[in-house]
Amino acid sequence: MILAGMKLEEIEDLMNKLGATKFRAKQIHNWLYAKSVSSIDEMTNLSKDFREQLKQTASVTETKIKIKQVSSDGTIKYLVEYPDGECVETVLMRFDNRANLTACVSSQVGCAVNCSFCATGKGGFKRNLTYKEIIEQVLTIQRDTGLKVTNIVFMGQGEPLLNLDNVLKALEIFNNDFQIGARRITISTSGIIPGIKKLAEMDLQSTLAISLHAPNHKLRAELMPIENKYPLDELKKALLEYIEKTGRRITIEYILIHGFNDTPAAAKELAYFLKDIKCNINLIPYNSVIENDYKKPSGNDIMKFKYLLEHSGKKVTVRLERGADIDAACGQLRGKQG
Repeated sequence: MILAGMKLEEIEDLMNKLGATKFRAKQIHNWLYAKSVSSIDEMTNLSKDFREQLKQTASVTETKIKIKQVSSDGTIKYLVEYPDGECVETVLMRFDNRANLTACVSSQVGCAVNCSFCATGKGGFKRNLTYKEIIEQVLTIQRDTGLKVTNIVFMGQGEPLLNLDNVLKALEIFNNDFQIGARRITISTSGIIPGIKKLAEMDLQSTLAISLHAPNHKLRAELMPIENKYPLDELKKALLEYIEKTGRRITIEYILIHGFNDTPAAAKELAYFLKDIKCNINLIPYNSVIENDYKKPSGNDIMKFKYLLEHSGKKVTVRLERGADIDAACGQLRGKQG
């Protein structure tokens, strides 16, 4: 039995079977999530005899760090290996002027959406991650660094809304067991409309981020095959319904590719498309992937695009590039093992 990912009630049930008190469950729960231990032997306020008894039934984790890379900017990328041998990448992002420690977690091994600018989909889709495997990514970061993750973004490998049940279970544990506030958790999607509608019905406090990346159907279909299944006009209706039901502002993610979707005309078209959507816009300068010939726009073109969007009254930010030198930036995760 693996303890990592268990809720307090589940640990209490295990203690009951072992003839131990609920207080023991609280101690173990604290070791798992507040102190992020990697073994039962580290739970030093449990008696040695009880630790030995517990080890006969359970272990903390079977997840391993296969590769760890540290960027010049302090970003850390982990290739996490699960017991079946499958691997995903998860990233810890740190910013010099902020206290936040953000974990970018994966929700699937591979990805079926296959956006042309993203490395993850090039290897195809293998399987969904369980909620415990998602949890293990953050625990792996905390065990390795001794730091407490404060923010989580579901922006790693995979499409979170195509594994929504496990993502929601993981979100509940991040919220209740890790004590990470729901507003510090962001779920990003390429635009899976049924999943967006389900999130609207649930009225979560977490942030919904939409990977839009183009202002019209033609351009978006070139970048994102999912556009042919869930086209922009239908996606917009779903977003307006989401905002009406939840009252929450969404985040629009827009990757800027030189000469493709970074023109003044594209900025004006995007502003028009978003004019009645309650949102903030996050611009993401393209990060190179060897399978395509896309180029990053110039700093001047990025600022022009930003200015035109701001002129429409929206709040616009440009995402800071983190970890590009270790292929840990947006669109670069591929789960490679060497």
